Amino acid sequence: MSWINWFCSTKGNEYYVAVGEDFIEDGFNLTGLAAHAPLYKEALEVILDVEPEDDEMSTKIPDLSLLEPHAKMLYGMIHQRFITTRAGLNQMLIKYQSGEFGYCPRFHCDRTKVLPCGQHDLPRQSTVRLYCPNCKDIYIPTNAKHSVIDGAHFGTTFPHLFVQTFPDVISVVEPKRYTAKLFGFRVSERSKVGPRMGWLRMTPPR
Repeated sequence: MSWINWFCSTKGNEYYVAVGEDFIEDGFNLTGLAAHAPLYKEALEVILDVEPEDDEMSTKIPDLSLLEPHAKMLYGMIHQRFITTRAGLNQMLIKYQSGEFGYCPRFHCDRTKVLPCGQHDLPRQSTVRLYCPNCKDIYIPTNAKHSVIDGAHFGTTFPHLFVQTFPDVISVVEPKRYTAKLFGFRVSERSKVGPRMGWLRMTPPR
């Protein structure tokens, strides 16, 4: 099994797709990543299952297991770029349609399928979030293994590009807002216990 297939099949990495080696081997696709990836060359060799050409690796890094975190981080940054390509979007579409990313926890979204996203494009800024195309909000994954994934592995562009690319597969329901009531009477928004920031759930007319 290749390193990429091993990584994607590991429990907790269900959000990831397998990036083709031809994409990784194209230097243009990796432009600028070396600045954010320690031990870039060595980590890339791990991802591509390339054996070191000489004994320099053993003298520089005595324990090759130390490269695993760097390889995972670099693969995540490559993954962010890959899933915005046609091939990557199509792979993520399969996962989305099967509900592998989960569903919106908001009751009125009626189990709308969600998409993984990041709040930043650079690593080590925040963990992954789940974007709901219906209420336009983001949520923390309920699975603890998913909640520690770096959000930069999906980035800020992917979910919105996905929605624009596949508008027909997005299960959007009629927008609803919960109405707070006491004995059948609506609670005024001016009340201390009334609804707050309802505008966050409003959808502008088309």
